[in-house]
Amino acid sequence: MPVTAYLLWKKLCLAYSYQELPNTVKTTPVNAILQDQSSSEIQPKSTRSKSIPFIIPPTLHGRDWINLTNEEQIQEDNNSCMTPQSGPRSSFHSLAGAYIVGTVNPELYKFPEDKSETNFPEGNIGRLWFSVEYKQASERLLISLIKARKLQPPADSCSPFVKIYLLPDERCYLQSKVKRKTLNPQFDEDFVFQVSSKTLLQRTLKFLVYHVDKQKHHHLLGQVIFPLKNETLTDDSKVVVWRDLERENLESPSEYGDIQFSLSYNDYLGRLTVVVLRARGLKFQDESRDVSVYVKVSLMNHNKLVRSKKTAAVLGSPNPEYNESFSFKANQTELDTASLSLSVLQNTEQKSHVLGRVVVGPFMYSRGKELEHWNEMISKPKELVKQWHALCCST
Repeated sequence: MPVTAYLLWKKLCLAYSYQELPNTVKTTPVNAILQDQSSSEIQPKSTRSKSIPFIIPPTLHGRDWINLTNEEQIQEDNNSCMTPQSGPRSSFHSLAGAYIVGTVNPELYKFPEDKSETNFPEGNIGRLWFSVEYKQASERLLISLIKARKLQPPADSCSPFVKIYLLPDERCYLQSKVKRKTLNPQFDEDFVFQVSSKTLLQRTLKFLVYHVDKQKHHHLLGQVIFPLKNETLTDDSKVVVWRDLERENLESPSEYGDIQFSLSYNDYLGRLTVVVLRARGLKFQDESRDVSVYVKVSLMNHNKLVRSKKTAAVLGSPNPEYNESFSFKANQTELDTASLSLSVLQNTEQKSHVLGRVVVGPFMYSRGKELEHWNEMISKPKELVKQWHALCCST
């Protein structure tokens, strides 16, 4: 009987007693916030705040809660007279005496949108995604063919597949499965090339995307050239990239070969940029295995040399891939008297031979495609303008 009386007395204390916490700062009660939220639900959604209230629970009142560490355990007050306020609980389980101290904006914590599948430049013929990884111990180059998007077949239907080469070897290739009737194939296939670490950075990946028609004929949709010398390939370091497809140039090489490069001029910075991409059909003067080829880029003003830069040498290929960028300082007032000379040189143990040369610049120094390339660069500031040029015999 005494135990029953004690339990009834304790229940009454819990029901009718409370402890008032000290209010040391000017704060807004949570009940008022809840009333504001309930009233705002009646208003249109466009007027509602997207912020999430950040609340201090009653147990942290009067404490230096900013300096609390994760290891510190907050003990509940065992005072039997302290109870939560009766009534419905909010979505964040507010407690009597809890106060809002700020809000969290969810918009600040969103992941950036991937625009690689939405931003396609004008004239784009497709885009290819793949990854590259090199295993040093086993000397294996791992290629993951991921997907392609926005392919442009000759007919309405498209059944694409991809051939992968490791240049300069164009006899052997690996091939993906054919994906039926889709302009946006998802491949998700893995391929392996066995290649020595000593020659890895001299190799270039070449992806050829084909379409198979109903008569089983193959139509080339585009290609991607990916030199490995510009990448950092180490164990457990997978490089995931995408590249826009390029049309294969089917014209036969000129007498001394051709070179492809891009030009860009930034009028604000006064900077002239040259990107040496590749050459083809080069005619070597010495067929020895030790032959290597590089490109020398020279900025001229009034036919006087201002500055020269050169690419890395590529060993033993008449169709070398470079993909190297060079920048020169050139004021806008100097463009009428400036020109660029690109020379392809063969390097042997004895000496260097010039295999061909091309000059681009204003009317004073160039004509035809070379003049058109220069003028297009000036008319499209900050934009890379790419063209092929025939090499001429150096005099």
